[in-house]
Amino acid sequence: MNIKKYLRPAFELILKKTGLLYIFRLKRNAIKNYGWELSATSYASIDADSNPIPWITYPAIDFLSRRINQNMKVFEYGSGNSTLWWAKRAAVVSSVEHDFNWYEKVKSEMPKNATLQYVELSYDGEYCRALECGENWNIIVVDGRDRVNCLKQSIRKIAEDGVILLDNSDREEYQEGIDFLISNGYRKLEFRGLAPIVTYISETSIFYKSGNCLGL
Repeated sequence: MNIKKYLRPAFELILKKTGLLYIFRLKRNAIKNYGWELSATSYASIDADSNPIPWITYPAIDFLSRRINQNMKVFEYGSGNSTLWWAKRAAVVSSVEHDFNWYEKVKSEMPKNATLQYVELSYDGEYCRALECGENWNIIVVDGRDRVNCLKQSIRKIAEDGVILLDNSDREEYQEGIDFLISNGYRKLEFRGLAPIVTYISETSIFYKSGNCLGL
């Protein structure tokens, strides 16, 4: 006897009667459409078509996808698939990486409008100050190490219309940096939800002022 043949209809009947079938299908389809299962099984920040995406929450990715344009300049603390994603949508991307082995891997994949620098990590040292040379940035992404000091340094090189993105903004250890931004006139917009690879709910936040490049 093929017991699975009988169990599945019974299972769906229970879900339907309890009102959970729609929710079950919605969750299953949403996870499939985002490509979460593929990202988790391959341990890579990719979408359902294996395209690179940032390792931030899906709601934040959806929001940014509609508001980024190719006139924007982006600086990243931390590099990887996010660098490729930003480079496809923005004019210029510059990233800093503290892990030399990862730096060597990512460097070989850089498109023409992206640069990557290796800076050895020392807290409140050269790493968090890596954005000081050159541009004023429209978007500064803080998703690497020493995040509190990176947030503090970010306001030194942010463009007049710039925003700062902090991943994992729900972590208590970053609260000092969040308080610093708020005390300097920034407002916080939170995007909570599932992120690639991981199995828990996370939070990505964007810090902004009036007249910012994302229209907030």
